[in-house]
Amino acid sequence: MAITASMVKELRQKTGAGMLDCKKALVATDGNIDGAIDWLREKGISKAAKKADRIAAEGLTKIKFDGNKAVILEVNSETDFVSKNQNFLDLVDSIADTLLTNTPKDMEAAMALETKEGTLQDTMISATAIIGEKLSFRRFEIVEKTDSQSFGGYLHLGGRIGVLALLEGANEEVAKDVAMHVAAMNPKYVSEEQVSAEEVAKEKAILREQALNEGKPEKIVDKMVEGRIRKYLQEICVNFQAFVKNPDVTVGEYAKNNNGSVLSFTRYEVGEGIEKKEDNFAEEVMAAVKG
Repeated sequence: MAITASMVKELRQKTGAGMLDCKKALVATDGNIDGAIDWLREKGISKAAKKADRIAAEGLTKIKFDGNKAVILEVNSETDFVSKNQNFLDLVDSIADTLLTNTPKDMEAAMALETKEGTLQDTMISATAIIGEKLSFRRFEIVEKTDSQSFGGYLHLGGRIGVLALLEGANEEVAKDVAMHVAAMNPKYVSEEQVSAEEVAKEKAILREQALNEGKPEKIVDKMVEGRIRKYLQEICVNFQAFVKNPDVTVGEYAKNNNGSVLSFTRYEVGEGIEKKEDNFAEEVMAAVKG
């Protein structure tokens, strides 16, 4: 029986297995979908589909360099235990290599990259089946530099937080210090020029309302708001923040004192923004007793 693309697609949707595995299963079962599902289950390939609704909020960030190119990425697992598993570590490393080699523009392009398993999407499905937890390649950014620029990479707590900084002029040690600062202080921007007019206007409106609610005379409120907005910008822009290793200077001053300037940074914290499932141990016990 001829195996069509629509048959492969249907089996893939039902099992979560890779396209090549789906085609093999259909060939082995002469195009019988139900038989192919059983074939994949017997091979342990369709396990990944059963884990699709689980929440993967643990994992690691990774930074890797290749000459004037660097990548930072986050790969998630369900438990912190699995994120220390050598198979998981190897997976993250191989994803980083694949990204650096191919330089995809976005996640869709990245997941379609060719790997030994077929595509990067297939690799993730296969790894989920092998490791036994839902795994998710969540995000990445590839940064390129010139010879006059330096990368600074810093991983905190073995990869719970990862920062990739790019500096003009300064050396790698200074760039790494800036990355370490970003990991600790979590700024949003390099300088106030990057802050949108909309964000500034919104913050001013909030600060104005706060001042009025504090009972401050309206004639001095605008002046107070200008002072507070300046403080706000200093808190969210890395160039204005007190440098963690020497609070007597700002990060911008530290870079300048070392013949450099901060151009950009990317900061990933594992699981940020992912709504984690809150387990209720008491309810689990009661459910087990009733069962």
